[in-house]
Amino acid sequence: MNREDCVLFSGAAGGAEAAFGAAAERHGIEEVNFTFDGHKDARQRGIRVLTHAELQHGDVSLAYVAKLMRRRYPDTAMFKKVLQSIWHQVNNGQEIYVVGVIQKDDTVKGGTGWGAEFAKLCNKPLFVFDQERDGWFRWTGDVWAEAGAPVVAHPHFTGTGTRFLKPNGERAIGELFARTFG
Repeated sequence: MNREDCVLFSGAAGGAEAAFGAAAERHGIEEVNFTFDGHKDARQRGIRVLTHAELQHGDVSLAYVAKLMRRRYPDTAMFKKVLQSIWHQVNNGQEIYVVGVIQKDDTVKGGTGWGAEFAKLCNKPLFVFDQERDGWFRWTGDVWAEAGAPVVAHPHFTGTGTRFLKPNGERAIGELFARTFG
């Protein structure tokens, strides 16, 4: 794959998104970081501030997301904007990489989980590095399967995940980029 054709779509938040962006920058990969007014961005490279109208394209019912994810989310304007920006990240990527924790109900923990569920709904290749199990997993359409050491296969890909990035998660992101673009 030609690195000049590649774009990382992310969200500029601290933790996994910042690590994905830093890895993209080290490897000469363009990055687009979807954000919105009032968001605390950890990265400045490739910032794309979404307008109110663009955020509305990614609008989703909190009741729907809560039911799908089997958990409660805060009903705040800020949280809705986070979900809307995640929609843009996943919508633009052809392949989705997430760092977080896969829970027993097959969802991913936290707000990041919405990105993973949206990727499932869109039938996009989805990989999660589970920081607790210290490994990559791929969604098969029915279950999570061990993924070994994945390599980015699509030029437009998404990297997102937890704000609470552990050393193994940061290493996994670095190794993903090294395997693909090294």
